[in-house]
Amino acid sequence: MAKQPSPSLRLWIDSNALAHNWRALDQLSGTANAGAAVKADCYGLGVDRCVPAMRDAGAETFFIAHWNEVEAVAAHVSPQAIAVLHGPSTDDDVRFALEVGAIPVINSLSQAHRWHEAGGELCHLMVDTGINRLGISPYEISDPSIQSLKVDCLMSHLACADEENAMNVRQLAEFRTIISAKSHQRASLANSAGIALGGDYHFNLTRPGLSLYGGIARPELAETIQQVAYPEAAIIQTRQLKAGESVGYNAQFTAPGEMRVGVVSIGYADGFLRSWNAQSDGHLLHGESLLPLLGKVSMDMVVVDLTSRPDLGEGDWLAIPYSLPDAAQQTTLSQYELLTVLGQRFGFL
Repeated sequence: MAKQPSPSLRLWIDSNALAHNWRALDQLSGTANAGAAVKADCYGLGVDRCVPAMRDAGAETFFIAHWNEVEAVAAHVSPQAIAVLHGPSTDDDVRFALEVGAIPVINSLSQAHRWHEAGGELCHLMVDTGINRLGISPYEISDPSIQSLKVDCLMSHLACADEENAMNVRQLAEFRTIISAKSHQRASLANSAGIALGGDYHFNLTRPGLSLYGGIARPELAETIQQVAYPEAAIIQTRQLKAGESVGYNAQFTAPGEMRVGVVSIGYADGFLRSWNAQSDGHLLHGESLLPLLGKVSMDMVVVDLTSRPDLGEGDWLAIPYSLPDAAQQTTLSQYELLTVLGQRFGFL
């Protein structure tokens, strides 16, 4: 097979910023240690690039969602450092956990029974305190199958930590009741936003995710968290439009006069969704120059106005403005979505 040519999309991951963010969140966690949520391929930014940076910064506990994520993370850390949030839902999950050594998060009585029957020992335990996703109900904490678990981390998950909401206090109170009802080694409640709620929410272990990768989960973190992901795309053709000519599907943009435009190699298949388009004042960047998007975003391409930059041409790279809080405001996508929708066609720098 011939060597693949260089892609016309690239994504620079600032490993120093990632390490800084983990250290900052660890420090903000006070006497608690910060773990790292690395599920979904480190929120789309790549396990092989992100896990080593956080491991070397000091992270010791790593959270994933699915069992098929274990192998990639275990290439960089001990399997015993990996917590699988979805838990052992099948006998195959249990067998894999026992063979590999990754630690399951028990979320239900049926999972607890399955783990016991297979001779499983150390596990984590999720208790639902109000978000109504995974986790045993608080009244189930007294069940013999739960009480007999050897629990490392007893955890719950905040539903509204990114806003001022009375539910935060209610969940905290519920969690305090729960941790007194089941023996455990560590307790964990706070995600990125929960860390910013203060020491009452930190317990022994915090579980930052979004803010590791540059997301601002609460305003208190705005001066602390650094941008991590920097996507770029190349101009693959330039065109000269005449007055009255249109651009893209549904002829959404019509040139008011002669203008030079560039076709850029990025589209919604790469996570650059139509919410970036010209109707929301979307643009790409070259240095300090803002290059407005023209017409609709296509699957593989967008078109930008090059009127202000006649020097740019085919092969020149343009930056996608990916400061997550700003991009979220512009596109109405959540900061989580902006990270995880990035496609697989980027070349990593």
